[in-house]
Amino acid sequence: MARNTDLLLTAIPHLVWGSTYLVTTELLPAGYPLTIAMLRALPAGFLLLLVARRLPAGIWWFRIFLLGALNFSIFWWLLFIAAYRLPGGVAATVFAIQPLIVIFLARMFLGSAIRSLSIAAAIAGVGGVALLILTPRAAFDPLGLAAGIAGALSMACGTVLSRRWQPPVSPLVFTAWQLTAGGILLLPAAIWLEPALPELTPANILGFLYLGLIGAAFTYFLWFRGIARLEPSVAAALGFFSPLTAVVLGWWVLGQALSPLQFLAVAIVLGSVWLSQHAGRSQPGAASGTHNSSQTHS
Repeated sequence: MARNTDLLLTAIPHLVWGSTYLVTTELLPAGYPLTIAMLRALPAGFLLLLVARRLPAGIWWFRIFLLGALNFSIFWWLLFIAAYRLPGGVAATVFAIQPLIVIFLARMFLGSAIRSLSIAAAIAGVGGVALLILTPRAAFDPLGLAAGIAGALSMACGTVLSRRWQPPVSPLVFTAWQLTAGGILLLPAAIWLEPALPELTPANILGFLYLGLIGAAFTYFLWFRGIARLEPSVAAALGFFSPLTAVVLGWWVLGQALSPLQFLAVAIVLGSVWLSQHAGRSQPGAASGTHNSSQTHS
């Protein structure tokens, strides 16, 4: 029962993050990926710091800024570049390779076993996402594709290292530290490399509030909680819910039609998530063993 609760709570962020493409394209000004990423991270981080009232110490300053860069600064910058330069379907398919990357990184950094069932689930998930949202006319912008692949690698590294380095603080404090560090790293780049934002419309303000409060502070608190409790490959596989949510929102909000083939793709994606959870259960004690390893290396 506790594991099912952890899975459910860790899936919620991906359901919310599936709306990022819609919010970015429909509510935010185009052409400001660094600024948008910074405004998503830094205010949310400061807000959580006011609640947490605790700062890192010693080696955790370095670790937190590295994690903040991987999970937020680099990842969000590349995410917004990919979202702007690629159709949502292409961007989501590229980012769907992250669970596959996590499997191999978890082996390198955590000593986790590489199970064929986990690899099969990850490949099936990528295929299901591609079938769900790619179209024959999908545009493959080289820069956008490179940003998507690099962004998936960045978040995969952040996911695994967030499990390896578990500080003796609550998930809320861990989230506050990383969001603030990520926002601080993005601030000078946003100022130097991008022009000032235009006058914000009510829709822009709504988009920023949603991405900051819901899409960052709330969801990353649940995400880091889940990483501490679940094996990285199991947690990462829940990421397939993001493109699924994006398609549902496209159908519901934008009136996009769903074909019978897409319904089959939905079944494949859901099946891949189930298969990944089954693979995570197939080695008793694996999750707890990885957690103990992470504490040893901290």
